[in-house]
Amino acid sequence: MFIDVAKIELKAGKGGDGAVSFRREKYEPSGGPYGGDGGNGGSIYLVASNSIRTLMDFRYKRHYKAENGENGGTKKMYGKKGEDLYLKVPVGTLVKDFDSDRVIHDMKEDGEVFLICKGGRGGRGNAKFASSTRQAPRFAEPGTKGQERTIKLEIKLLADVGLVGLPNVGKSSILSIISEAKPKIANYHFTTIEPNLGVVKVGEGESFVIADIPGLIEGASEGVGLGFDFLKHIERTKVLVHVLDASGSEGRNPVEDYNTIRKEMLSYNIKIADKKEIIVANKMDIEGAKEGLEKIKKAFPDKIDEIIEMSAATTEGIDKLKYKIWEYIKDIKLEYETYDEEYIPFEEEAEPDYEVTVREGNTFIVTGPLIDDLVYRTNFEDYEALRHFQKVLDDKEVFKKLKELNIGNGDLVIVGEMEFEYFD
Repeated sequence: MFIDVAKIELKAGKGGDGAVSFRREKYEPSGGPYGGDGGNGGSIYLVASNSIRTLMDFRYKRHYKAENGENGGTKKMYGKKGEDLYLKVPVGTLVKDFDSDRVIHDMKEDGEVFLICKGGRGGRGNAKFASSTRQAPRFAEPGTKGQERTIKLEIKLLADVGLVGLPNVGKSSILSIISEAKPKIANYHFTTIEPNLGVVKVGEGESFVIADIPGLIEGASEGVGLGFDFLKHIERTKVLVHVLDASGSEGRNPVEDYNTIRKEMLSYNIKIADKKEIIVANKMDIEGAKEGLEKIKKAFPDKIDEIIEMSAATTEGIDKLKYKIWEYIKDIKLEYETYDEEYIPFEEEAEPDYEVTVREGNTFIVTGPLIDDLVYRTNFEDYEALRHFQKVLDDKEVFKKLKELNIGNGDLVIVGEMEFEYFD
């Protein structure tokens, strides 16, 4: 089993600003507010897909940003909404809050879509603020910021591909070249005592998990050596890559080696015969390898198209092997191991609209998301905008709360980043 983890930073698009505009048409001497609303910022969605097998792409790009909304225009024209961003993740990916490690969502089903970062709201144009008492508002709202989030993606994968073969035929070397894995490599038997796994990148959104499966010797199906443990890993892979020492550098016959391993696998589970198999004639750079290759081709004439010549020492043939594997597995449905442990889905605690606190010196502080948003949206140099600001505070009973806390004339009120003197 392979645990794949990626940390990514997300930023949804900012909403477009509302426009301040007035009609300037013939026969319309009084004009009137004509500014349109800004477009909403783009949101970021995660999409579960069976076509994505690992999180490798997120290791190369860690920052993602959705498009901002366009500003509003004259003639009450709305700004264009920012384009949403969709990120594909493998089915079975757990989405976690990076700081708390709490689970936000489990991407279980192919095609499942989850909103992870919501885009900012577009600001209203001045046309929306016209009323019977405010016929020519000279202010509009700016758009709000989009959500920002740092998340951790985590998935437990089973290997797609298993490298099999007798000890010292070059499996670990092939794994180290074809993937990012760094297995221990040495020229003696049983170098590998546990499966080494690596992720192989083929192209954009195309990757697979490969495992070097060690411990296979004659008698493995009867429990000799590490047989039972690693035959189980072979059972769970989709494609087998059977590595042979074509040079016979240890005095062995590659055809006999193949038959030995094949016999052990089928003795353990006859269904292994149904798996796709690629035969790798390795060590082609060593003297005697050409003769060994001819023996392999003669012994398996029906497998000629599945025989790949290569040298782990020179890396010749490694790309051919990589693309051959991908040809076999790209249409096979992804499998993943579910999380057995129970988890409590992450729920962000809803902040109160605002809160009022008092500190020494008769200073009253009003804070909260409502206040931050209101301050951000208000042009304090415009009289009508300032009146609108006060009306919102009155509607939300901020002034009532201040009176309950015994505020007096001349006391300092801090609202967001702005400071005012209070007068009743």
